[in-house]
Amino acid sequence: MKWQGFVLTALLAGALACPELSAQQVTFHRVGERVEVQMADRPFTTVHTAGFTKPILYPLYAPQQVPMTRSWPMEERPGEPHDHPHHKSVWFAHGSVNGADFWFDKASIEVVGVAIDEGRSECVLETRWSNAGEELATDRSVLRFGFDERARWLDWDLTVKAGNQPLVFGDTKEGTFAVRTHPDLQLTPNPKDNVAEVFGRAVNSEGDADKSIWGKRARWVHYSGPVDGVAVGMMLMDHPSNLRHPTTWHARDYGLVAANPFGLHDFLGEPAGSGEFKLLPGQSLRLVYRLLVHAGEASDEARRQWYDEFSQRK
Repeated sequence: MKWQGFVLTALLAGALACPELSAQQVTFHRVGERVEVQMADRPFTTVHTAGFTKPILYPLYAPQQVPMTRSWPMEERPGEPHDHPHHKSVWFAHGSVNGADFWFDKASIEVVGVAIDEGRSECVLETRWSNAGEELATDRSVLRFGFDERARWLDWDLTVKAGNQPLVFGDTKEGTFAVRTHPDLQLTPNPKDNVAEVFGRAVNSEGDADKSIWGKRARWVHYSGPVDGVAVGMMLMDHPSNLRHPTTWHARDYGLVAANPFGLHDFLGEPAGSGEFKLLPGQSLRLVYRLLVHAGEASDEARRQWYDEFSQRK
């Protein structure tokens, strides 16, 4: 694949709400068709722009350099489950877009341009959404990074634009902004698939806990527990400007955590098709999510402050 858009450009407006020091110490390194992201000279994640049917972020490290997502199928590690091979660390996709299945890797989101602005701690991906050679849509994903003494975060700010035909996001639970956690953060074990012991706990902004968070509306979802014996946590947040905020969550006990505003039939029992969302030719939909990973335990006050900070960004 040929990368385009290497010249640094003026990117989408809106500064990341984080300490000034953070923006100065987020650095990007191009290695082939990957972009490695470091915070204070330590690895945070790698943006993979080729090699998969969609861009993914892998690996992803908490401040203590603890891995927060499953390695498989990108790498083979002992004690990891091999279910759902389309769950690749951190990604954005949906199971029905004009009937095409981007979630199960049956259609492709191809990166056609990459630009970096270290001054704004941003990596911008320009992509084409295609099925069987037909382009259905394009998107511009601004990945903004920040950190402080306790937490690291990624904002995935995506604007998807319909092509020359209407674009319909279908009513399905299979989507959309997603993370597959490290096996230690699962809520239930699966001895038949290498996971004999787990330590995860989950809670959402409405007070639902563990398996009961699936399908519920919430501003955020928080998973925590020890990974490799080190206390860590991750918090996925839905921006107030997003479609159908607070979003519904495809958050499973086996480690999938996904914000999905489209699956209203599966999640809430509404009539089939209720969650569909249609863009006319040339129209756009913007969705903004934050994935924050932190060291140690997180109090209710810490979660409130993290969400309030994110909700105020433009």
